[in-house]
Parts: sequence; C-alpha cells; structure tokens
Amino acid sequence: MTHALNIIWNPSEGIDLGFFMIRYYSLMFVIAFGLGWFLMKKIFERENESIDKLDSLFVWTVLATLIGARLGHVLFYDWEYFRNHLLEIFLPFKFEPKFEFTGFQGLASHGAAIAIIIAMYYYSKIILKRPLLWILDRVVIPVASGAIFVRLGNFFNSEIIGHETASAFGIRFLHDKFSKAEAVNATNIPNPKDAYTAIATDPKFADLLATVPAKHPTQLYEAFCYIFVFAILFFLYWKTNARLRSGYLFGLFLVLLFVVRFIVEFVKESQGGIESELGLFSTGQWLSIPFIIIGAFFIIRAKRNPLATS
Repeated sequence: MTHALNIIWNPSEGIDLGFFMIRYYSLMFVIAFGLGWFLMKKIFERENESIDKLDSLFVWTVLATLIGARLGHVLFYDWEYFRNHLLEIFLPFKFEPKFEFTGFQGLASHGAAIAIIIAMYYYSKIILKRPLLWILDRVVIPVASGAIFVRLGNFFNSEIIGHETASAFGIRFLHDKFSKAEAVNATNIPNPKDAYTAIATDPKFADLLATVPAKHPTQLYEAFCYIFVFAILFFLYWKTNARLRSGYLFGLFLVLLFVVRFIVEFVKESQGGIESELGLFSTGQWLSIPFIIIGAFFIIRAKRNPLATS
C-alpha cells in the first residue's frame, strides 16, 4: 500500500521587501505575462509583423484574461452569491457581514479563454488587420506557457486542490485546513505566519497537524501537463509548417489544454457551480467539453484545407 509523502505545504505569502510584499500569486501572473510578451515578440519578428502592434496585443490580452477570468468565476461558479453582491464582482472588498479587503478571490480559466477569443477578434480587425485565426494560432503559445504559472500561483495560494489521497503524490495543505483566524485561535499565537509555522513544526500542536489530510496537488498536475501542451505547440510552430494550416494550432491548444483540465477534474475538489444541477461531471468538466469539441472541429477543418501561403 502506498502512502502520501509527509510534505506539509506552509508557504509564506510572498517575498517581503520590508516596505512591500510581492505575493507569489501576483508574481506568477507577472512572469506569465512577461514571458508571453517575449514569445509574441519573437513570433511577430518571424512573421515580419510590426512590433508596434505588440503593446496593444499585450494590453488587450491582460485585460481580457483578468476580466474574463473574473466574470467566468462569477457566472459559472458563484452567481448565487454575486447576484446579491454586484459591487464585489469588480471591487476587491466584502461589504457583509463587515467591510473587509479580500482581493479578487475567484478566477476561472474558461472565462479567460472566452474573453481572449473575443478580444483577439477585435484586435485582429481593428489593429492587426489579419484573419482572426492567424492571431489565435499564435497567441495560444504564450497562453499555454502562462497557464503553467497561473497554476503554480494557485499552488502557492493553496487553492484549487484535490481530494484526499493516500497515494505518494499527496500533500498536506495547511492553509486549506486552517484559515488565518482558525490558526491564530487554535494556537493562541497572534501572528498568522507564526501560528502556521507552530502547527507545522511544534510538537505541542501535533494533534492539530494530525487533522490536516494529504490531498492531490491538482495545481501541480495541471502545471506539469501544461508544460507539454506548451512544448508541443512551440515545436509545431517553429519546426513544422503547422502554422500555415489556419486554425490548426488554435484547435490543438483547445483540445490538449481542456482534455488535461477534464481529466484532472476527476481528482479535484468541487468548486461549485452548475454541477449540482447537471450531475455526472464537475462544473469544470462540463465547461471543458464545448472547448474540446470546438478544438476538434478546427483541427479537422485545418487538415482538410490547403496550406496557407503565408
């Protein structure tokens, strides 16, 4: 019988500069967008496309990702709450039961995907002056790389985790088991960081630590798989003529990424949403199915059409 490794995940919130805290989740987004800009710059140079148009692409993609991901979470996963708290959709505060700064808790990748496609439609028409599928075939490469870092950010935040497991892959997420307030109250240590550390390392709190179950690190599963999604798209674009088959790389991205998402969802804790009404699959799986079907359509369409000349 296999047993979970005794890995206790108790990350700090970020890099403390004294006057400012760089949170790991935010840092992962910065890396994702920065690497994305670099990759698209190389692609634009190869395609003899004006680099002047890259700044606009960057802005459009960042806004589409953040707004789409936020609206996706609100509409797909937690509309029952936000329908009565509309201001909290775009404000990083809770107003009930008391006013509290929370940050933006809840971003959905399906919403980001939809918003990016919409943004690319207008970008291709207004700025790029090329067919929509031309930019979609190329922008999916940095998007795939960005997905890796977003999931690493989720890992640092101890969110979007899996079911309990006795397998060798299990990790004990301390922050998932105890909120800051719960850690402080359970240890009588006023500083949350010190309270978490005490639970993890002080034998006096061994009973508390024993209540933390090992769970699947589904964020790492997805991040690991997305490395291969990115590598496949990167190789096909740079080393083959796949980029000349309009819609092929875009379709392949949709199939690969959302098949990964569909499979990992089997060991992921419920995120709520429409699964209670539809049953059988999780909300993430139901939302992934249309993307997989659309992706397969574009792959088949691209293979049937002749190669583009540029």
